Amino acid sequence: MPAYAIAHLQEAAPHPEIAEYIERIPATFEPYGGRFLVHATQHEVKEGNWPGHVVLIGFPGIAEARAWWDSPAYQEIAPLRSRRIEGDIILVEGVPGDYDATATAKAMREALPAD
Repeated sequence: MPAYAIAHLQEAAPHPEIAEYIERIPATFEPYGGRFLVHATQHEVKEGNWPGHVVLIGFPGIAEARAWWDSPAYQEIAPLRSRRIEGDIILVEGVPGDYDATATAKAMREALPAD
């Protein structure tokens, strides 16, 4: 199943370290089959409050996403971003192509206490 690294990053002033991070990050995730799916694009808030930016990197699976995050190559450049931009970053496994949300709803209903 695919997996994703999702970042919600706060606004930050331009800085040479951020530019260097952006230049170097693709080389850190490409060996793990990663690629940008969302980067440097505008988002449209439909509900709630979502200041800042969204970054989405896709991977073939959660093992590859974890291996990228833990890799010496990524850990070497991560401070270039974290010193300059605050944010939240998660790794999350996707769902299979045949995922059926109605099956999840059915299981949820079956777990509800009887009236």
